[in-house]
Amino acid sequence: MKIAVLRERAAGESRVSASPETVKKFIALGATVAVESGAGVTASISDEEYRAVGAEVTDNAVAGADIVLGVQGPEVDQLSGANPGAWIVAGLDPFGKRERVDAYAAAGFEALAMEFMPRITRAQSMDILSSQSNLAGYKAVLVAANLYGRAFPMMMTAAGTVSAAKAFIMGVGVAGLQAIATARRLGAQVSATDVRSATKEQIQSLGAKPIFVENVAGIEGEGAGGYATEMSEEYQKAQTELVSSHIAKQDIVITTALIPGRAAPRLISDAQIATMKPGSVIFDLAVAQGGNVEGSVPDEVVVKHGVKIVGYSNTPAQLPADASALFSRNLYNFLSAFWDKEQGKPVLDEEIGNAIRLTQGGKVVNERLLG
Repeated sequence: MKIAVLRERAAGESRVSASPETVKKFIALGATVAVESGAGVTASISDEEYRAVGAEVTDNAVAGADIVLGVQGPEVDQLSGANPGAWIVAGLDPFGKRERVDAYAAAGFEALAMEFMPRITRAQSMDILSSQSNLAGYKAVLVAANLYGRAFPMMMTAAGTVSAAKAFIMGVGVAGLQAIATARRLGAQVSATDVRSATKEQIQSLGAKPIFVENVAGIEGEGAGGYATEMSEEYQKAQTELVSSHIAKQDIVITTALIPGRAAPRLISDAQIATMKPGSVIFDLAVAQGGNVEGSVPDEVVVKHGVKIVGYSNTPAQLPADASALFSRNLYNFLSAFWDKEQGKPVLDEEIGNAIRLTQGGKVVNERLLG
């Protein structure tokens, strides 16, 4: 069983899909591991560190591979030489890169999309969306703090008092919760909102103020796997009115709302931006999926009405060392959980296998892509 670790080709991608720690563990399972030369350099991991734990470092790591690991899905031409039926295990962006999924099927590969991992208890340690979103929420607050022309905490000095910044987190998933915690640690007055009413207690547990629409029926907002769903027109109208009045008083806004397989929902309009104080900062964590904020542009600081709007196309890649360490453990936890010692390879069960498998036997087989 040969596992190949690819060097990422996507623009701006600085992460790597295996660390020396996980390579060593794969080898302990009985696998051989080939790492493409330079795969870890942008994540501060040298080729020598991989060699030291027993990996082969080569320019042609994929040759003879049974499993190919990546952060983002490789193009099919990068997989030349992999064994027939080889597993491609990575974040594959199945909805955004459907043509590539079809190409995997045509080439006979079994593509496993890690972002389709079901949100069940036993799969928590395999969940790349959670591990990477956690870091993204943290980084979003740090970037906003850096762009903000004032201090976050209240400061009482002989020259007078500096008021605490007011930070508003929109969307309280993994990224939003970490953003709340980080903004609180920096000393801001933090409030947060979400379409899922169950998050109110989570917001309060972190010491933030929940901002929720009240007395509008049928707005639980909880979709399959804990993801948010689209809201009714009645709720959207009430939410817009509430947010508009609240956002005008904020110094920092972090938006985190995403719906799997769809464009990011619009949370902040140009008119709402215009009500904010000059010098305020909005970080749009969904900018790569169309953006929660009107006028946001990936990897650029846009100034509208005196408000700075920023968002990265790949926020976790801004913290490549830690993001790679967590991503690598997600992949190892996944493969090792299904490792069959007698067969010397992982054998998936139906619950997780059917959820993440995109292609098999030359066909696209995932129900989410066939519906």
